[in-house]
Amino acid sequence: MGAAALQGVPVVTLDTDIWVNLNSRQYMRVMNLCLQDGATMLSKTVVELKDGHLVNFLYEVHGINGFAYEYGRAEKIKWLGLEIRVLPLRRILKSKQFILRDKDLAHIHLLEKTLGLQNQKKPANKRKKR
Repeated sequence: MGAAALQGVPVVTLDTDIWVNLNSRQYMRVMNLCLQDGATMLSKTVVELKDGHLVNFLYEVHGINGFAYEYGRAEKIKWLGLEIRVLPLRRILKSKQFILRDKDLAHIHLLEKTLGLQNQKKPANKRKKR
């Protein structure tokens, strides 16, 4: 939900999810980079950075298209002085609706509300058709 928070969804998250374009069996490639930078490996997919931030590496996101497709359509935003790509809110919503964990129910509500408010702010001729 970090990407959603950066796009205006009023939510707090404990970690940052980063989708990596690798097969999950290659997780140690990512972990070794993190360890070289001083991170602590907490599980196959989670590290604690030197500053205490938690990062969860995802190798698949359910309910949406593959990495290359989604990356090509990702939103570009500025974060900590860097331009990064994040899944658009509609794609985050679609994934949450597919997974439907208990915590996703609250996230779905917040995502829908935020999308509705953002859509109201757009001029009528600039709204995307569904």
